[in-house]
Amino acid sequence: MLLWTRRSRAVAIAVFAVLFAVVVLAPLAMIVLASVAGSWNGVLPSEVTGSHLAGAVHGDAVASALVSAQTAVIAALVAVVLGTWLALSAARAPLVVRRVLDGVAHLPLAVPSVVVGLGLLVAFSRPPLLLNGTRWIVLVAHLVILLPFTFSVVSAAQRRVDPVLAAVAASLSASPMRVLWRVQVPVLLPAMSASASLGLALSMGEVGATVMVYPPDWRTLPVSVFALTDRGQVFAASASTVLLLGITLAGLVAVGAVRLRAAER
Repeated sequence: MLLWTRRSRAVAIAVFAVLFAVVVLAPLAMIVLASVAGSWNGVLPSEVTGSHLAGAVHGDAVASALVSAQTAVIAALVAVVLGTWLALSAARAPLVVRRVLDGVAHLPLAVPSVVVGLGLLVAFSRPPLLLNGTRWIVLVAHLVILLPFTFSVVSAAQRRVDPVLAAVAASLSASPMRVLWRVQVPVLLPAMSASASLGLALSMGEVGATVMVYPPDWRTLPVSVFALTDRGQVFAASASTVLLLGITLAGLVAVGAVRLRAAER
């Protein structure tokens, strides 16, 4: 609905600001306060300590953070490559094939992530492809969850690209591989970097499928936060969550810088 008057726009902005503060900012502020709380018996913490944050940057928390970062980077990169390949393949396929590919690529969105994890656990617990108990099943789980999002972003960008660009390059005797690398990929690079940002953020926060399949030596930080909360260690879990938010933000800033450079090109 369009807002034509200045008053209506001001009311809409005020409502949005209140909702954003209550739904987004307030929970984040509570997590930050809990990460430095020694005790909390009132509205605000009665004691402030840095021991929880200090513990979050040592030992198991750091190991879990490294596992999360590695998993997110690998899964996001592979998802972007596969999503781009699927989008380019679907663009050249007949309409029926394109619809089938689109439906199959979005199938993981139709089921909860716990179901995805359980399905992978059952599918890869026996030879010839035994992944259960290894880090690879975690990577596969994240890839399955991220692929629909990366495919959607790149596919939407692909539909807006003028096909004349590739046709002109081909008419100038450029090989299909040269057209791909010098024309199609550069045009899709902003969408690919955007899908990488989305994949990175989703992978860093994924817990539903991961908790079903992770081995003891490849536990991500969200799973560690879940375990701490389950044991009642809320302050330690909040400190680990602050670490998770910091790593995710740093990754998004890095990918965002790449996206700006891709947009300039």
